[in-house]
Amino acid sequence: MSFRQSYKLVTKQPIRWFPGHMGKGIRQMQQKLKAVDCIVEVHDARIPFSGRNPDFQHTLIGENVKPHLLVLNKKDLISIKDQANIKEILQENERLKHVLFTNCKNQQCSGIKRLMPLANEIILNSTRYNREGEKDFCVMIVGVPNVGKSSLINVLRNRNLRKKSVAQVGGIAGITRSVMEKIKINENPLMYMIDTPGILEPKIKNDEMGMKLALAGCLPDHLVGEDLIADYLLYWLNKNSRFDYVTEVGLEKPTDNISELLVTYANKLSVRRKLKRNDGQIVIVPDVLHSAREFIKLFRQTKFGLINLDSQLQT
Repeated sequence: MSFRQSYKLVTKQPIRWFPGHMGKGIRQMQQKLKAVDCIVEVHDARIPFSGRNPDFQHTLIGENVKPHLLVLNKKDLISIKDQANIKEILQENERLKHVLFTNCKNQQCSGIKRLMPLANEIILNSTRYNREGEKDFCVMIVGVPNVGKSSLINVLRNRNLRKKSVAQVGGIAGITRSVMEKIKINENPLMYMIDTPGILEPKIKNDEMGMKLALAGCLPDHLVGEDLIADYLLYWLNKNSRFDYVTEVGLEKPTDNISELLVTYANKLSVRRKLKRNDGQIVIVPDVLHSAREFIKLFRQTKFGLINLDSQLQT
């Protein structure tokens, strides 16, 4: 069977989500830069090359202005082999010296353990400019929505200070809305972190990058459309010969037709909804919105295995 070899949105509307708080957030971050020693950029390990906001590089990090550490979170959702490959590519192509993989759900994660000592070392080896002589270290956390910025602050605070969580977290994009005050995460050395709202590019480069961000949960599902996200997931799985979905959703063989998949899966889940026809008659039909949500959930819960959505960009 032949599958789609390229992805194009069926809607003419490009993927765009740049609420007012994002523009305000970038300005607030710039204002706080003088009080910051290091920028920690957090991104989703499943999309290591897609969707990272270049505005951070241009307006916050700059050319050798602020030391920069890239944290690829949710490392438990990709393979160890992928982690090594990704790190090598980032160091070679982007000249990134400091790349860590973390899992904020595990306080014993090696990346979590290494983050503070590495940030400490980076700051001590930097000029610090107007911060020279200050006893405390201050780190700003930046990244696109829903990649684990607030979770990272909380796990470091829990681990180092045995203190309860202070940064608001949630599995929905856009939870943190403002640039917060400094949050203490360590006593010796005295270190603070500043949480910031997730900031996307005002205009996402192409359809596929937008859909990867959506599938990883960096955009609100309802804004993009669960049916579109499910269709992109099906396209990606077929293109990469990942056919675990066939038995999961109750199909007999792979398909490139998202409607067929969603109806089949809705029937397997026994989910129905009432639909009013043009003649006023009420009919019972498979609830494909419900099955689309469940199909996306299967990916996010690794039911199709560990998946790096940018794997084809590594070759």
